Amino acid sequence: MLMENNSKTFKNYSPEEVDKFLDQIIKQVERMIEDNKAKNKELILKDQKIEELNRTIANLHVKEEKLAQYERMEGTLNRAIVMAQKTSDQIKSSAHKESEIILEDAKRNASRIVNESLLKAEKTEMEADMLKRNINIFKRKLRGLIEAQLEMVDDIEKVDF
Repeated sequence: MLMENNSKTFKNYSPEEVDKFLDQIIKQVERMIEDNKAKNKELILKDQKIEELNRTIANLHVKEEKLAQYERMEGTLNRAIVMAQKTSDQIKSSAHKESEIILEDAKRNASRIVNESLLKAEKTEMEADMLKRNINIFKRKLRGLIEAQLEMVDDIEKVDF
């Protein structure tokens, strides 16, 4: 076979080159794992933001309940004074419209953020699955290469010198 000078090369493959190649692949896989961890941390931050928005929506509901309570109090006072009733109706209508606008905006923003987070989570999951598949393919190819190398070593041992 192709053996050179007492060095441990075989068919132009040196162990150092193979080790370097494997080290490169290991570094790439480690980088990919770190990227995946960073994306998971990003998802956790997004989940925290969603929770914060949910708390904000809950606060808006409390504020709506308080607004309704104030509207009832206004109704009682409005019966006593006719002129105050006209002014009160205008304020109540304006406040109600503004609260609906704020609530709708909050709902739209919360829905958008949830959808974006779900899409990012799906994307991260797909990337993780792709990484797993690539690692499995790499393992199979590496195993085949090593088995072929072992077969060559076995063939060399069979040769009579």
